[in-house]
Amino acid sequence: MTHADRVPEKPALEGLETKWESRWETDGTYRFARANATRETIYSIDTPPPTASGSLHIGHVFSYTHTDVVARFQRMRGKNVFYPMGWDDNGLPTERRVQNFYGVRCDPSLGYTENFVPPFEGGDGKSSKAADQLPISRRNFIELCETLTKEDEKQFEALWRTLGLSVDWTQTYRTIGQEALFTSQLAFLGNVERGEAYQAMAPTLWDVTFRTAVAQAELEDKEMPAAYHRVSFLKPDGSTIEIETTRPELLPACVALVAHPDDERYKHLFGTTVTTPVFGVEVPVLAHHLAQKDKGSGIAMICTFGDVTDVVWWRELDLPNRAIMGFDGRIIAEAPEAITSVVGRDAYAQLAGKTVFGAKAAVVELLTASGDLIGEPKPIVHAVKFFEKGDKPLEIVSTRQWYIRNGARDEKLRARLLEHGTELAWHPEFMKVRYENWVNGLTGDWLISRQRFFGVPLPVWYPLDTDANPVFDQPIVATRDLLPVDPSSDAAPGYTENQRGEAGGFVGEVDVMDTWATSSLTPQLAGGWERDPELFQLVFPYSLRPQGQDIIRTWLFSTVLRAEQQHGVSPWQHTALSGFIVDPDRKKMSKSKGNVVTPADMLEKHGSDAVRYWAASSRLGTDAAFDPQNPTQIKIGRRLAIKILNASKFVSMSQGSSTAPITEPVDQSMLAGLTAVVAQATTAFENYDHARALETTESFFWTFCDDYLELVKERAYGEPGPGQASAVAALRTALATLLRLFAPFVPFATEEAWSWSNDGSVHTAPWPVAADLLGSDEVATGNIALLDLASRALTGIRRAKTDAKASQKSEVDSAVICGAPAEIALLTLAAADLKAVGRIHNLTFVDGSELAVTDIVFATVLES
Repeated sequence: MTHADRVPEKPALEGLETKWESRWETDGTYRFARANATRETIYSIDTPPPTASGSLHIGHVFSYTHTDVVARFQRMRGKNVFYPMGWDDNGLPTERRVQNFYGVRCDPSLGYTENFVPPFEGGDGKSSKAADQLPISRRNFIELCETLTKEDEKQFEALWRTLGLSVDWTQTYRTIGQEALFTSQLAFLGNVERGEAYQAMAPTLWDVTFRTAVAQAELEDKEMPAAYHRVSFLKPDGSTIEIETTRPELLPACVALVAHPDDERYKHLFGTTVTTPVFGVEVPVLAHHLAQKDKGSGIAMICTFGDVTDVVWWRELDLPNRAIMGFDGRIIAEAPEAITSVVGRDAYAQLAGKTVFGAKAAVVELLTASGDLIGEPKPIVHAVKFFEKGDKPLEIVSTRQWYIRNGARDEKLRARLLEHGTELAWHPEFMKVRYENWVNGLTGDWLISRQRFFGVPLPVWYPLDTDANPVFDQPIVATRDLLPVDPSSDAAPGYTENQRGEAGGFVGEVDVMDTWATSSLTPQLAGGWERDPELFQLVFPYSLRPQGQDIIRTWLFSTVLRAEQQHGVSPWQHTALSGFIVDPDRKKMSKSKGNVVTPADMLEKHGSDAVRYWAASSRLGTDAAFDPQNPTQIKIGRRLAIKILNASKFVSMSQGSSTAPITEPVDQSMLAGLTAVVAQATTAFENYDHARALETTESFFWTFCDDYLELVKERAYGEPGPGQASAVAALRTALATLLRLFAPFVPFATEEAWSWSNDGSVHTAPWPVAADLLGSDEVATGNIALLDLASRALTGIRRAKTDAKASQKSEVDSAVICGAPAEIALLTLAAADLKAVGRIHNLTFVDGSELAVTDIVFATVLES
């Protein structure tokens, strides 16, 4: 089959995704070539593992396209690209999806059911409430998580393939797979051995819905209505002091009053005590710089615990803990020991078991009855902390949790983390300050334990004393040879299973790691750390970490932290941060807002190249508006992809060689312009500005199609000779260059067009080099301005025919082109092409500085 025979009669975009995705997989086009690889030849990407729960949305397509264009560019530059894909399948999002999908919820107290069949398959809208969900054992629940995530991952992979991600699908991992369990637990052992991981009983941000601890990085502030209640405390002399609080239900947990050290109103009270209303507990009045003189009455009550400021005061002022909030968000039954009076304990009994809102109403009623509530509550709106995936305000409860040191209380570690931020090349640069602000604003170590089920188990057991109570300060940590391990079902080292729960025996840790504790190890997971040392040495530190800007404080920071602790280096050289997708009202698209768009329909309707074009048109760090009802940019992308096919067909059908001498000035001018485009696009890509590379290439391409092709088509398809050979060589050289420049952005159309004239893949072809286009001194000295002048003259010829109400195919007896002397002198070099395309018998150029070059005067227009 000749190259001309490969060109379809009517090129089309439809079906290209299926055709080429299959061919790429068969040929191993994007396979990482490990044999003979060296660090210098490898470009490694720490690809974000999408959460495998539910469906991908248009934001995923947006950011993952940004990564893919970089991978394709680097591959064409000769790099051996390590481009894996992971699936983030453990954690709360997966558990919630399983609950809703199957209509179940986990109850660890239940036994395992063989051949369990869930009540629903796919959800029916009735399974989103806990009361409607069937309780099942932890093992049954985890099995359902495994089943559903694997199915979701298949769908995700199919969509990524349709989108044309040049991922090496032999390099995949799951954050709940055996390798991930091993890697996560091994890294945790290292943290323990180096003193970076520790366990502590401490105030913990707690989500009462999911009954799990929440880390600082997972917080979200929401504006909520509340009310200030003015409450009086009794001083020893019988007078009162008034405070204002939005949480009167925490009055039985009050441990002190606090005011600013410089507040003259309260200085005389520092060191004295007051008595709480209703509950009759004596508490000190203290000074602290965080107290605000202008907030409320200027003096506040410290409760254990109303908010994070209470925690700071409690810790720094060394106050007692009288926490009353249970894990379920209700007031615990047992009153604090400090409440000793009969009246106080009776009052507390009225709160026990109530929700926050019920307890608040009860305390307000008690304060009203005692006369200690001053005036009516004053409504306000203030920021309240939520778990980013929760729908109820967080509480602070005292729990025993595992932490990893993160620099919050270690200035040396904080300085190292900031240093890594400086070493890292940020794209765009202004994103670096977000990382620095996060590191400098850390207030506590990283809480990594979670009271969930589908996650990486913490590899720890606790010995039981003679009364079968856990000895938490003597944890039994797994050894490497036992990994991966599940302490809830595997016996502790040195014990047998029948000693579980028995006096003198052991109990296994039931908490799992925060999903970020696994995701923070994606460089190690994908690179085979401690499993494949040779591979890890080749790819780590990675070349690039691409990700969303919204998880700088979570994923990016935690990965830097783990790399510093385990390896003492930054995990990558570059990071590329994508912006958000916003709806037509400029609101960020998110599942919680209900304004997300799934990409499958867009890909099917417009084609993958069109959707990729839309994504690649946005620069890193820049938000992109998307209107599914009128996706203008996607339509432009489809038009571009179709034009690439049509222009390629026109060039491919011409007869001649791409190596013939390029002798005609117009051809030389076009290639000189293309040489500049190659240089600009290459520089843009090297600076991680893919949008600029696309914009530069596309702008030239339309000039090439609309002007250059029109100018030379008569010559290219005319009688053989030096001029015809020059046109064909220039056309083919330009097409081969443009297809490679477009290949990272529209991989399907460019691969199809490339295949008509080449045997290999455009995606493994070398990236064009400006110097290679300058095949001769004539081309090297081609005047870029000539093509622009000729294009303007051609436009004038067409306009003149239109004004004369003549067909564009009409022949012209004679025509005159007027222009400035310098322009006319240059334009005469294109006279033959202008005469041919304009069907002009006699063309004259006249100096006329007052006239534009597009002023065309026809003496006679002949009928065509």
